Amino acid sequence: MKKSLIASAVILMFSGNAFSADPSLVTDQDKLSYGLGMMIGERVLKNYGELNYDQLIDGMRAQSEGATTKLSLEEAAAALQAFEQKAAEEKASEAKEAGVAFLAENAKRDGVTVTESGLHWEVMQEADGEKPTADDTVSVHYVGTLIDGSEFDSSIARGQPASFPVKGVIPGWTEGLQLMNVGSKYRFVIPSDLAYGQRGAGQSIGPGETLVFEVELLEIKK
Repeated sequence: MKKSLIASAVILMFSGNAFSADPSLVTDQDKLSYGLGMMIGERVLKNYGELNYDQLIDGMRAQSEGATTKLSLEEAAAALQAFEQKAAEEKASEAKEAGVAFLAENAKRDGVTVTESGLHWEVMQEADGEKPTADDTVSVHYVGTLIDGSEFDSSIARGQPASFPVKGVIPGWTEGLQLMNVGSKYRFVIPSDLAYGQRGAGQSIGPGETLVFEVELLEIKK
């Protein structure tokens, strides 16, 4: 994980180099060392928040000087993993709660229908074409956003429709596509458990995220 790589880099950057009590920047190596410290500090604060910096520096010094450390590398890795897992769980819980609130408000909007599974759908553009089944392959244009409106994917931006089996996508899409007629355009709000759940997807979709899609069904592939 990214955070683990940063933490590992801290050890590697300082491995074999003694710490100096002299803070003056005289040589290029002084400037490089200080600059690396600035960048590491910025990343530590961004990724780990407030830490016990006395312990951080003590650990870096012990590792770089080959002294006896208070933790084994395995124990250090376990501490990092525990932190990251807790942070991920907290972030997923916050996203889930925000999604529940968003869904509650969205359900009040005129034209929104909520299915038994919890999928929200509304018609943006009617059409009378054929409806796909779960066994069909379809071609669509779509725009996907988070509930804050930030766009994470768009076939329109790529200038190329997407084609895929109806049952080969997230459950919210599989259900929603079968409601549509070819030529229609729908807006779907998909709860996290019908989307990517606790695992998220890539860098843009975090765990527990509720997703919003505008989907135009272009064609059923034959």
